[in-house]
Amino acid sequence: MYHAKGIRMRDRLFLDALPYAAGAILLGLITIAARDFAFQWQPVPEAFSARAPIAVLSGILLILGALASLWLRAGLGRALLPLSYTIWVLALHVPRVAANPHLGNLLGLAEILSLAAAGWASMEWARSPPIRSVARILFGICPLVFGLSHFVYADITASMVPDWLPAKYFWAYFTGVAHFAAGAAILIGVAARIAASLLALMCGLFALLLHVPRVAAAPTNRMEWTMLGIAISIAGAAWLIRNFVPRQQAIAIGPHAGDLAG
Repeated sequence: MYHAKGIRMRDRLFLDALPYAAGAILLGLITIAARDFAFQWQPVPEAFSARAPIAVLSGILLILGALASLWLRAGLGRALLPLSYTIWVLALHVPRVAANPHLGNLLGLAEILSLAAAGWASMEWARSPPIRSVARILFGICPLVFGLSHFVYADITASMVPDWLPAKYFWAYFTGVAHFAAGAAILIGVAARIAASLLALMCGLFALLLHVPRVAAAPTNRMEWTMLGIAISIAGAAWLIRNFVPRQQAIAIGPHAGDLAG
């Protein structure tokens, strides 16, 4: 009887979304506790009226959306989390990049866009190849931006490498190249599933080896907690998107590239 209940529960849960949801729950809890938005990832103007209550509402929506993303029977509720991220992209990041298109702003856009794209790709109604391909392409662009930032901001990237690792600039550049490779593979559909899986592993290691120790060293620092939440979320998004990229190899970037998926 207990075995049957366990099987029924697994049938109702989308366990591949667990890291994606965990990152959102952490971000939501941080936002509620601070009664403020998530720094450059949620760049709401300081003069925004009713800032604190709207920030709390945003945190609640993140948590509810994360829980819904795990529950296969949540229906349209599963759109809540990607919809929240899409609003961040369109209302906050796109105007910011349009007004000041430097790499730092573009990086914030890419980080949240990756979360939105992975979330939409996991929706039941998005199973048609054209929709999945659009989500895959949008997601695939994001690691290219991540990789570029590792080169342009090499000093900052190297400074975040743990002290016990030698050759900090090597790791900054190596992970930048790894981002480029993953993004290119996902975009063109060559070894895309392996690339997404390895990207998830790399971002998960960033969270574990880089951000967790930084949070432990400064447990009251909201920025460190937020960076951990973003790292977990991006790792989760990469793990999520691996389910929705072509199984077969194909050199195709257009909206019908997903037709080659097995």
